[in-house]
Amino acid sequence: MFNAILLTAPASRSLDPALVDSLRNAWGGGDAVWLAPDEAAEFSLDVMPENRWVVWEDLQKMGVDLVIIPADGRRKKMLLADMDSTMIQQECIDELAEEAGVGDRVKDITARAMNGELDFEGALTERVGLLKGLDESVIAKVLSERITFMPGGATLLATIKAQGAYAALVSGGFTAFTSKVATELGFDENRANALLVENGKLTGDVGRPILGREAKVQALEEITERLGIAHADVMAVGDGANDLGMLQLAGAGVALHAKPSVAAECDIRINHGDLTALLYIQGYAKSEFV
Repeated sequence: MFNAILLTAPASRSLDPALVDSLRNAWGGGDAVWLAPDEAAEFSLDVMPENRWVVWEDLQKMGVDLVIIPADGRRKKMLLADMDSTMIQQECIDELAEEAGVGDRVKDITARAMNGELDFEGALTERVGLLKGLDESVIAKVLSERITFMPGGATLLATIKAQGAYAALVSGGFTAFTSKVATELGFDENRANALLVENGKLTGDVGRPILGREAKVQALEEITERLGIAHADVMAVGDGANDLGMLQLAGAGVALHAKPSVAAECDIRINHGDLTALLYIQGYAKSEFV
């Protein structure tokens, strides 16, 4: 058995009941259940439709996301989340680079690295090197003036935590940012790279070992073993090439507003919804949101 979930951006709330019924009838699905009026609905399926991705492409043009997942084990016991462009709307290194006057150069490297065109570790050290000499106080300035949370993140965390789920923030970014984001959103733990500082200035380097793609996979393996849960009990979310390992290992890997090359390798792709989409995917109705 499977569940097909259709959802739109919460701001638009443009999910047409006629569209839901039409697709349900075409696929021989069960009765439609509305998780949120005009925003999210689902129905059961006995088999995975052969034209799933053709329909997905058509729905994308209408501003609708379609996710089809196994009915068993929908609600996960753990969330493993990327930070940059996932839990926050920015790339923290790009914002630091703007303050250092090397914004355009660093943004280009970031975009290529997240799209899988560059080695993550090499791209990170090159970008951090361009920040050498930047005053450490700029980190606090960027946090307060430039960093904003991705819509739906606080609701996602509060809701799953109320149901006893564990939440870990694992980033290829920096601990100075993950510690604050994790605390404000309610993550149980966070892992990231450490920017090295001497005499109040960034040295242009990061602590070793560098946390990248494999470290995110390792975090999933370590935390699930510690908690005594299976990989299938995890929902992972990210947007970049360095997230692919954990997205593919988790029971549910969500490519959220992801780079095209990343989304193409994931079965769960959210391009229109916000982070509350991760709740709808698990079968939460909006009335259950915390």
